[in-house]
Amino acid sequence: MPSRSLTAALTALMLTLSPDPASAQVAPASERSAPRTLSAADRDAALAAIIAAIRESYVLPEKVPAIAERLEQSRKAGRYTVDDAALLAERITLDLKAASGDGHLYIHYNPTEYAAELRQLAHAPPSEGADSDALFRQEALRNHHGLAELKLLPGNLRYLRITGFEWVRDETGAVYDDALRFLRDGDAVVIDLRGNGGGEHAAVRYLVSHFLDGDLLEMTFLEGSKPPAQSRTLEHVPAGRLKDKPLYVLIDGGVASAGEAFAYDVAQFKLGELVGTKTAGAANNNRFVPIHPGFMLSVSFGRPVHPVSGTNWEGVGVPPTVETPPAQALEVAQLLALKRLAGAPGVSPEALADYEWARLDVEARLKPVSVAAARLKPLAGRYGEVEVSVREGALWLARPNRPTRRLSPLTADGLFAVDGSDRLRVRFTPKTLETLWRGDPAPRVYPRS
Repeated sequence: MPSRSLTAALTALMLTLSPDPASAQVAPASERSAPRTLSAADRDAALAAIIAAIRESYVLPEKVPAIAERLEQSRKAGRYTVDDAALLAERITLDLKAASGDGHLYIHYNPTEYAAELRQLAHAPPSEGADSDALFRQEALRNHHGLAELKLLPGNLRYLRITGFEWVRDETGAVYDDALRFLRDGDAVVIDLRGNGGGEHAAVRYLVSHFLDGDLLEMTFLEGSKPPAQSRTLEHVPAGRLKDKPLYVLIDGGVASAGEAFAYDVAQFKLGELVGTKTAGAANNNRFVPIHPGFMLSVSFGRPVHPVSGTNWEGVGVPPTVETPPAQALEVAQLLALKRLAGAPGVSPEALADYEWARLDVEARLKPVSVAAARLKPLAGRYGEVEVSVREGALWLARPNRPTRRLSPLTADGLFAVDGSDRLRVRFTPKTLETLWRGDPAPRVYPRS
């Protein structure tokens, strides 16, 4: 099943184009320029084509009459009597969603995509170096295939942020391999899907295969009377499997479509914790249909069925296992991971100390500690070779031949983080200053001068 999408909206799990190639006409360059002014004939023709495409292939035939009636009522009421193509697309999309409740039923105006898709369907040579596949590949490369951020979190937690499940055959898999090798060396894995509007199911399949056995039925896709199409986990994953790693997936209401497919797999196969808030609830599979003079219509044509639940997340979303405000989901996931790791049997004292070091930092971010200026002033002074001063409402640490660093309170009893260093902390006692170094069990003590 080939798939293509260039839209930033709720992208498809599987995107396939199926208008008749013989009827495709290549749009002139003028149609790929800035927003087009529509004539009444343009509007009427576009609306007729939209209704025809929905009648032909919409996944829920019983909803088609209500959708068509809603569009026709808006046309008669003059709601679509506008000459700006982008505005018309917005108004039609609102009506499509209101009548269907389907996040994958929408239209947007993009003459570049429209022209590229027509060439693709007509098997015509690309113009100006771009057809739909080339445009999709270019976008995927600029987005690093949706893998936006990798980082090492305290306690050897490994973090990956996926902004979209983009997929370029014979290219994206290698990018995932590099990321998954990084994740594999962590004590636990955090995958951040917040705001991920979807993409290609091939990418979901590739990712989830690393957390499951090979050749396992992952999803079945149904389309009308066609034979069901199965998605099965890969038998070989170059980066190796991560089945034994604690997994935490961050979700919110901006997670949709293919993003939800991965979250749903995590929930149904019990692969880990989902942290955040419920996802959007857009499960149907869609294809893009070019609509003259430059629109792209997304039409839901099929639906996924999960082998565990026997259903999907359409209209209901994927709920979190740990509900928390999305802005705090990363810190909450870190605390969950650190607690689980610290409680595991056979953990070394060195690892326990590392988890505790990380826990204090995360808790301070979740519940920032405030120390009144009146309490800070007495802490200023010289401690051996170390000088502590107060300015801008904070303590500052100066050491010989080192940059002066701001101190941020971690606890209310005198423990401070040193800004710019994740390895050094400072603790004040009535008569001393102690520097604590990560991995060093004994503090260095500096008596007050």
